[in-house]
Amino acid sequence: MTQQPFSRPGAIDLSGLKQPAGAPPAGAAGPAAGGTAGGVSSYAVAVDEQNFQATVEASMTAPVLLVFYSRSRMPESGQLADDLATVSGEFEGRFLAGLVDVDATPSIAQAMQIPSIPLVVAVLDGRPAPLLQDVVPIEELRAALTQVMQQLTAQGVTGRHQPRHAEAPAGEEPEVDPRYAAAQDALGDGDIDRAVAEYQKLVDANPADAEAAAGLAMAKVLQRTQGVDLQAARAAAAERPDDVDAQTMVADLDLLGGHVDDAFHRLVELVRRSVGDDRDRARDHLLGLFAAVGNDDERVLRGRRNLASALF
Repeated sequence: MTQQPFSRPGAIDLSGLKQPAGAPPAGAAGPAAGGTAGGVSSYAVAVDEQNFQATVEASMTAPVLLVFYSRSRMPESGQLADDLATVSGEFEGRFLAGLVDVDATPSIAQAMQIPSIPLVVAVLDGRPAPLLQDVVPIEELRAALTQVMQQLTAQGVTGRHQPRHAEAPAGEEPEVDPRYAAAQDALGDGDIDRAVAEYQKLVDANPADAEAAAGLAMAKVLQRTQGVDLQAARAAAAERPDDVDAQTMVADLDLLGGHVDDAFHRLVELVRRSVGDDRDRARDHLLGLFAAVGNDDERVLRGRRNLASALF
């Protein structure tokens, strides 16, 4: 699997895509070509020439993942499209899955300069970046997208798409979940301290709100790492391997950089060789990173097992 960080090389050229006479309004979703049901997920849409531009423009709200497939030429690519549609529902609007049958809509593939299938292209703010070029099992797809969404959250990208049961009226911005609007606005403004405060209010009001707890944990990682020089932090950690502050700082930076297992391993080993208050601080910090990633993540489950081994 080829996985790359989101980049923003250039906007998609839509000049070659013209709506034929009598086309339905942009953004209207019909059944997916090639047998993929449009109702597989509320956050998946079959993409054609009529709604392609609207689908790309939706990336101004939250990421859009376009999957290019051909059931006739490569049936496995059709399965990847189905799996992406399924997983999009699990993420509840963190991304919109756009299903592009290259046989039914060759003009889109041409406009996107698609070299081969399957291909998953991530679109953010109207700009594309290749994300996945292989057919993978749904479990691996789910894990990869979990990491991508975590990285985007760390970068302040926290918007959500609305369910696609019905399109919003033209020109109307989709609403964000009102519970998280204040915290998301703060992240969008770059005000990390305010985001921490807003998430803390949500957690105080409802300690069982797992999404608020994860948002708070990640916002605290962002807060702790503001203005930190990565090279200097790594040098300090190398010089002081048993310094809790130095080691937890690099763990935070690793987490933000997508090196989740490295962050967990660093702190598990610190717990293993520490005693007393230092051990407690390292353990508590690691538990906070587990919360930021999500308790159902396989890396967290593995990290918890390793932590238990280190403690006992």
